[in-house]
Amino acid sequence: MENPRPPPPALTPPMAPLPVPVHPPIAPIPVPPPRAPAAPAAAAVASTSAGASSSGAGEPEYEVSDDHRAARERHERAVQELLQRRRAYAMAVPTNDSAVRARLRRLGEPITLFGEREMERRDRLRALMVRLEAEGQVDRLVRAQEDDQAAAGGAGAEEDEEQIQYPFFTEGTQELLNARVDIAMYSLPRAKARIERAKRRHDDPDEDPDAEADLVVKQAGDFVLECSEIGDDRPLTGCSFSRDASMLATSSWSGMIKVWSMPQVTKVATLKGHTERATDVAFSPTDDCLATASADKTAKLWKPDGSLLMSFDGHLDRLGRLAFHPSGKYLGTASFDKTWRLWDINTGKELLLQEGHSRSVYGVSFHPDGSLAASCGLDSYTRVWDLRSGRLFFTLKGHVKNVLGVSFSPNGYLVATGSEDNFCRIWDLRKKEMLYSIPAHRSLISHVKFEPQEGYYLATSSYDTKAALWSARDYKPIKSLVGHESKVTSLDISGEWTADCDCVA
Repeated sequence: MENPRPPPPALTPPMAPLPVPVHPPIAPIPVPPPRAPAAPAAAAVASTSAGASSSGAGEPEYEVSDDHRAARERHERAVQELLQRRRAYAMAVPTNDSAVRARLRRLGEPITLFGEREMERRDRLRALMVRLEAEGQVDRLVRAQEDDQAAAGGAGAEEDEEQIQYPFFTEGTQELLNARVDIAMYSLPRAKARIERAKRRHDDPDEDPDAEADLVVKQAGDFVLECSEIGDDRPLTGCSFSRDASMLATSSWSGMIKVWSMPQVTKVATLKGHTERATDVAFSPTDDCLATASADKTAKLWKPDGSLLMSFDGHLDRLGRLAFHPSGKYLGTASFDKTWRLWDINTGKELLLQEGHSRSVYGVSFHPDGSLAASCGLDSYTRVWDLRSGRLFFTLKGHVKNVLGVSFSPNGYLVATGSEDNFCRIWDLRKKEMLYSIPAHRSLISHVKFEPQEGYYLATSSYDTKAALWSARDYKPIKSLVGHESKVTSLDISGEWTADCDCVA
């Protein structure tokens, strides 16, 4: 039986095409009418970017507000002032006042104005040179500089000839010559005795300087606070023991000096005579008298009972510290007039006016033999002078800030200095170099002093409210003297006691 064939598939009629929608044409965007050009005095028109400003006329433009325009003008003026200030600092201006006056004269300007000082005159010349350069008057500046160089060349040659032919010396008085001879006659026997004693101690088998030094250092490590007393209503500035340690004198910002009996710390006398704050006090090493320094530009000599003996007038600015010569015949004073001076305490005359520091002189100290003097100042230098010849012996360079204290060791060849850089530095006069640098305190060192008998230890005072003792053999710390509540401004050492002064009473 045959299979029946399947019926053919039914044919699907074709689909009609979809109608395509017809959109109406888009109307063109209306172009805004062009604006009328603004007047020059009207508000400024700026584009949002440089590309937009140059791309075409279709980009929108914005008006700048008055505040923005004023701020932009202030910025431009500040930039111009900064550029002028940079040019002024980069411009070479003479530092010598005579050269500044000569340059002003060549530029047709007054060489000085009423009440004008050296730095103000130099600033005026700098501003004038910047203004001439900005105005394009470079020729005037060049001619003035050429004239200055020509004048300096001629003057330099003359000065060289004069220096070669005539060395520079300062003429002294007959009193100074006599004082130098007296100091030499005093210091030479002392130096000889000191050297012979050092040799004998070194060669004698019974002598043991190291053991003695260890004993003294150990005793210094056992120091304790013995007494405390309110010294004055104002901060204290200095203190000094008498030669037998029976009295202690203190100076104060109130201008009064007080004398205390030791060790009871009983006030003996009050010395009144300074019109400004007192800056230092020192007892004589040979006589029963003491000297005081003050910001009233004077130093005074007193009896311990308060009677005034003499006043030393001559400094042009306030005094710093002062010190007696070991002979007791002379007094050294340091002043902010950039000089230190040597006075005869018997006559009250000024024997020596010593210059050399570029800034204020703060402290002065004498060699135990009496042959040398050291001065320290705010130029960060300490200078050692030979009192017998008047020559500068050595300049101690190493501190980076003001040097406030200097002290000679009794061994005769070591010098200690304390500075605002928080360091105490030890110098060797034989080698003329620095031996040790001690980071002694966390704040500036106000004073430094060797133990006066043998120099076995060193004491420093600081504004970190502490005083410290250091071994003179290896300069290791011995003891920190703690107890003050504010800055320690000064200290002094005697054979039996150690005293230091607090700046807050």
